[in-house]
Amino acid sequence: MKTTTLHHVQIGSRRLDYRVFRSTAAKKLRIRVRPDGVEVVQPEKRNGEDVSAFVERNKRWILDQVRRMERLRHVRRPEIRKAGEILFRGTATRVRVEAARSRTRGSAVRLVDNEIVVRRGALSRTPAAQSLENWLRRQARIEIERQLALVSGRLRRYPRRIYVMGQRTKWGNCSAAKNLSFNWRLILAPDFVIRYLVTHEAVHLAIPDHSAKFWLTVQSLCRETERAKQWLAANGRRLLDPELLVLDVAPT
Repeated sequence: MKTTTLHHVQIGSRRLDYRVFRSTAAKKLRIRVRPDGVEVVQPEKRNGEDVSAFVERNKRWILDQVRRMERLRHVRRPEIRKAGEILFRGTATRVRVEAARSRTRGSAVRLVDNEIVVRRGALSRTPAAQSLENWLRRQARIEIERQLALVSGRLRRYPRRIYVMGQRTKWGNCSAAKNLSFNWRLILAPDFVIRYLVTHEAVHLAIPDHSAKFWLTVQSLCRETERAKQWLAANGRRLLDPELLVLDVAPT
């Protein structure tokens, strides 16, 4: 259970408000800077003086992150996608649905000449969009596991299990049990974005919080961290669009 209180900190001439969430589950003080504000998670056993001192020690980092969020708000938003195409690895890619002549129940999806072809069997009951999503999930797992092998080797930290899921709002997560989960829609983003998010969650295997040490480690392993954050700020909502795979095309 969490309770919330509102506080503020003065940094030079700027006053920053932050919310303190008192949590019975948290074990460490944590600061999170989000587009909608600054949050501090306070474990049940820590008092208000601990929180104030923690915020004071990290106030310069907080201000840097708030300014970064403000810059990202001004990043130009992408144009609306055209009918019959999706993003695939960061590139607008046409999707073509075609009917197979053979009387089969299955469907096959292939990438042919920068075009994704969904070939449906004549007796298939699986919607083309579902076949496409299944294929994208497999592609996501392949790329995520490839990137993770590289990062884990450098960190010498390895997850217990890897999940590729369909989260509504999150790109990834590292659980207390050292399991990593990722959103399959990452395969729609450019490779440098996948690399950043895989690195982000992998570093949590070694550093569970979002401290300065955490971000320094992420940036040392992924030089494109800031570029990836900017891309996600501009395109993240597009990837999470629930109608993303409404293909708007008829079988040929």
